[in-house]
Amino acid sequence: MNKNVAKQSGFTLIELVIVIIVLGILAATAAPKFIDLQSDARVSSLQGVKAALEGASTLTYSKAAIAGKEKEASGQSVDINGDTVELVYGYPKATATDIAKVVELSTGDWTISGSAPTLIYASGGVDTCNASYSEATSTARPTIVVNETGC
Repeated sequence: MNKNVAKQSGFTLIELVIVIIVLGILAATAAPKFIDLQSDARVSSLQGVKAALEGASTLTYSKAAIAGKEKEASGQSVDINGDTVELVYGYPKATATDIAKVVELSTGDWTISGSAPTLIYASGGVDTCNASYSEATSTARPTIVVNETGC
């Protein structure tokens, strides 16, 4: 007796369920890494703003030093791209107006506010996630700090 037994091909229901469960576990472990990218992007943007502030303050100091205005605590100014920038020991004064003159940030994306220190944060973002610019002193450069709290 020779019987032809038809062979089945495909996956069983149990195999399909196991694959779905494994994919679900992988998605659950990978999702938090992708969700946290927004916070990392905000911090990276603020690090870029910090670098721009450092570069702008150094260039302003260079211009002030060439003009011999780098040693005064107040009352001095330099011309940057046609705008008068007030100086504190040769560096930009920590006012929203003076910082906006030396660092070109998109007004729709960034907000500059306050004075001593001046805070810069993403428009529509969290106010506690910011970069701060504190004025120079007679012995130290301006302090530029990124506050990542709440990012």
